[in-house]
Amino acid sequence: MTAEPHLRPRPLDPASLVVLSLPMHDPRVRPLLDELAVEYDTRYGDLFGRTAAAEELNRYPAAEFEGPHGALLVIQEDGESIAGGAFRRYDETTAELKRIWTHSAHRRRGLGRLVLAELEALAAARGYTRLYLTTGPRQPEAKHLYLTSGYQAQFDLDADPETIGPLAFTKELAPVPRNSRPD
Repeated sequence: MTAEPHLRPRPLDPASLVVLSLPMHDPRVRPLLDELAVEYDTRYGDLFGRTAAAEELNRYPAAEFEGPHGALLVIQEDGESIAGGAFRRYDETTAELKRIWTHSAHRRRGLGRLVLAELEALAAARGYTRLYLTTGPRQPEAKHLYLTSGYQAQFDLDADPETIGPLAFTKELAPVPRNSRPD
C-alpha cells in the first residue's frame, strides 16, 4: 500500500472566477454567512456563547452593505460561492471591511488576497481613502493575511492576542480621480 501524496490546493485560475456584487439576501451569499457562523462558533463559542456568531452576523442592517456606501462581493468558481467579503461606511473617508471569507474547501489558493484586492479597488473607486477592519484574536491566518497585504496593526504585535480582544488594522488607499469613479 502506497502513501497518498500530499494534496495541494488547486491553483487559482482567474479566468474561471466571477466576482459578483450582491445584496445580503441573495441566496449566493448564504454559503458565506453559514460557514462564517460555524467558524465563529468553533473558534469563539466557549468565549462568547453559541449564539454570538448569529448575533455578530446580524449586527448590522443589510442595507449598510449596499451601494453607494457599502458593498458585498462574492467570488464564484463554476457557479459555486467560494469566497467573499463586504465593506460598510465607517466614516466619511473610511470603509470598514467585514465578512472576509474563503470556503474551507478552497483555502490556501490566494482567494483571501483576491477578495481584499477587489474590496480595496471598489472602496477606492467609491471615494474612500482608508480601510479599517478587525479580526478576532483566535484567527492567526487572518492576522497574517492582513499584515502581509499592507495593513497596519493598531495593536501591539508582541502582546498575547487573547488579552487584546478584536485586532484592529488600517490601510491607506490611493485616491481615485473623481472622473474615474463609478456612479
